[in-house]
This record gives sequence, structure tokens and C-alpha cells, in this order.
Amino acid sequence: MRLGLFGGSFDPVHRGHLTLAASCLAQAQLDRVWFVPAAHQPFKPTGPHASNVDRVAMLKLATADNQAFEISQIEIDRGGVSYTIDTLLTIKSLLPESQLFLLMGADSLIDFPHWRRPTEICEVAMPLVVNRAGEPAPNFDPLSEIVSSERLAKIQASQVEMPPMAISSSDIRHLIASGGEWEQMVPERVADYIREHRLYL
Repeated sequence: MRLGLFGGSFDPVHRGHLTLAASCLAQAQLDRVWFVPAAHQPFKPTGPHASNVDRVAMLKLATADNQAFEISQIEIDRGGVSYTIDTLLTIKSLLPESQLFLLMGADSLIDFPHWRRPTEICEVAMPLVVNRAGEPAPNFDPLSEIVSSERLAKIQASQVEMPPMAISSSDIRHLIASGGEWEQMVPERVADYIREHRLYL
């Protein structure tokens, strides 16, 4: 199985997340994409704003219509700070025959060398670097110091393109709190959930 792993806070999940996952699914010919909500991201010390239960519930609503999308609570169940390498090694031990792919936006390349054991991450899973149309081409230079030239060439060749979508979870939270227009940025069922549970006010 060609399995894509998409980690993040998903606080809340939005249409940009879904488009990124769908682009990777199609262009990298993945069999499935697992959305892996983090318990606590290393680079976000304040933690998620919505509860684990709410974030998982919104993900389930957002992905219900795509049978290739699944939700994995591996990081939430483990608790503590969510390190990508720990998650990858756990999934690899559970699914040793699967080929793992790590979905990541091009903007993540800058910080990637500072992740925990980045070289090992690239050995366990193939990074699928996603470039949004209309934005500068991904800068792969940060990877040149942590992976071999052969591996880097494969990562560059696996680059995924997606349509331009200027959406972020932080912008959505701000718009909700300030009474702005945000509903079109998330799936309708997610918007209903946010209103019903009065999230991010």
C-alpha cells in the first residue's frame, strides 16, 4: 500500500487541507491518505485551541465523502509532544509492507532540518512537497545538508502541485472570533459543527 501521512493541528480542518491531500492522492498515486492530528506540535507551544475530541470530529465530517481518506489518532492516543519520526516508526512497524509518504507544504522545508531526526524521516518516508500554484518554487536547499543527492533528486521529482488556496486555520479562528466571513473556507458540515459547539469564539 502506498500510504500518505498528513500531520497537523487541523484546528480547524479546512478546504486547503483537503485539496492538498487530494492533490497528493492523485499525483503520487497513493492508495490512502491518513490525517494525523497532533496532540501537541513542537513548534506550537500553546497547543491546539479546540479539544482533541472536537478536532477529530471535524476531521471525520470533512473526510466522510472520500473513502481514501482516514483519520489516525496515533499521536493523540500517545499524548505529549508529537514528533513525526516517532509516528512514522510506529506506523512502519504496524504496516511493514507499506510504502510511506509524508505530505508537507513547501513552506515546511525551511524548518525541516530542525525537526527531530530529519534524515531518518526521509529514510522511513518519502516527503511529498506540495507547491501551491502562483507561489515561488520550493527551496530544497535545506534538505541538501541532511539527505544524499540521490534521495534529494527523488524528493524533488516527487513534488506535488496544488491550486492556489490562501487559507489558514489561524485566519479562520481569527475571523470566527471577530465576526468575519469564514464559512466558505471549511466544508459545510465542519461549519455547522463549529457553530453548534461555539468553537473559537
